[in-house]
Order: sequence, then structure tokens, then C-alpha cells
Amino acid sequence: MHRGKGMKFVGDSRVPAIRKPNIPKDYSEYPGKTEAFWPNFLLKEWLVGAVFLVGFLCLTIAEKSPLERIADPTDTGYIPLPDWYFLFLYQLLKYSFASGPYTVLGAIVIPGVAVGALMLAPFLDRGPERRPYKRPVTVGMMLLAFSAMFYLTWESVSTHDWKKAAEQGKIRAEVKIDTNAEGYKIFKAQTCVSCHGDNMQGTAAAPSLIDNGKKPEEIAEIAKKGYKKMPAGIFKGTDKELKTLSEFVSKVSSK
Repeated sequence: MHRGKGMKFVGDSRVPAIRKPNIPKDYSEYPGKTEAFWPNFLLKEWLVGAVFLVGFLCLTIAEKSPLERIADPTDTGYIPLPDWYFLFLYQLLKYSFASGPYTVLGAIVIPGVAVGALMLAPFLDRGPERRPYKRPVTVGMMLLAFSAMFYLTWESVSTHDWKKAAEQGKIRAEVKIDTNAEGYKIFKAQTCVSCHGDNMQGTAAAPSLIDNGKKPEEIAEIAKKGYKKMPAGIFKGTDKELKTLSEFVSKVSSK
């Protein structure tokens, strides 16, 4: 056998013949279509984010945060309201099919399915197209989610009783109530605290009794005959107890 006969040379395409340094591509070949992620694109993202952050900080300085009174766990008439970005879920739980015995459906199942669908959207539509009308699946899912969130948020804001909410959250002067007084014991025994609160500052169901400006005779008449939303016949005590109660309530003052 002669030397060199029958020998074959095999080249591996994975090993480049000429070593090149790690130089990024020349993006000038595609003007206006693409750019380097670092630092061009990332710098723009940071600048836009900084503008929004500065604007948000300016708003927090210009507009003071609306504060309400200290939370009272005994106030069963208080109507809570979540932050604006949860209003759509708050509204969803008002509907009969997502509340009561179906709370799990409205609080976990429906939001879970919606979030899961949005997470699966990139896998359902993996086309290279960037035009919205050529990606109907993902664009349709995003438009449906946005429309639902917008509608539910709008409904929550428009149907909420803002006047009542402002009244129930109003910060009132702190008053030291003599809980050992006979009048307060009658006030508590007659279940007045369920509407007016144990500190007599009122709730969403009834007004404050502090600085009410009424005479004992007027208070006694209201306790018997009722007043506005307060029905008649709530007081079940004796005339002596009614007199003690009305005198106590008329003297409650923040001064």
C-alpha cells in the first residue's frame, strides 16, 4: 500500500478556521429596524422609567394621601375599598356567580384561568410576525383581558357610594368616654353600640353622637320614635333608664 493512498481528511464545521474576536454585529446594515441591546436599547428603557418615576414622585408630593380614621374592628358597618389596581377583582366579587357560596370561583378560579391564559399566550402563538393583525390569538386575549379589567374597574368606581365612604372614614376628635357611667352601661345594654360604635363616634350605619347638640328630651324622643333611618321602638328599657341614657348622650362632647 502506497503512502497517502486511501486516506481521507474530515473537517469539523463547529471549529472555525479563523478565530475572530467577540465584536458585536454592525447594526448599520438594518437602519431603523434593530439596535444593540447594550447600551442603546437598555439606556432608553432606563430614561423612560426615570421620567415616569420622577413624575410619580412629584404627584405624591403635590397630592397628600387621603387618610381615614384609625381602623376599628368593632365597626361591622364599615365598607372597605381596595386600591385602584384591585377594583376589578372587588367588583367581580359583587356578582352572584362569584360571591357567597361561589367565592372560590370569583377569588381564585376565574382570576387563575385569566392569568394562566395570558402566561400561555406566547406558547399558543409563536409566529415571528410583529404586526397585531397577523397575531390574532395573543392580541385577542390581551384585548379581552384589558376590556374586562377596564369595564369592572369602571363599574366599581361608578357604583361605589363615595359620600358614604367619606363619612365613615372621616377623622373625628378623640373623646374619652366614661365607660363606668350608668348612662354608658345602658347605651351598651340597649345594643346602641352596634350602630353608633362603642366610642360613640358613629359608623356607616349611624351618625356620631359626640357634640350632637340635642337636649335630653329630644334624644329620649328619638330613642322612642326613631329618626331618619333609625326605626322606632329600638329602646326597650324603662323610663328611668331612658332618662339616664338621654342625659348621658346629651353631655358627650369633644371639648
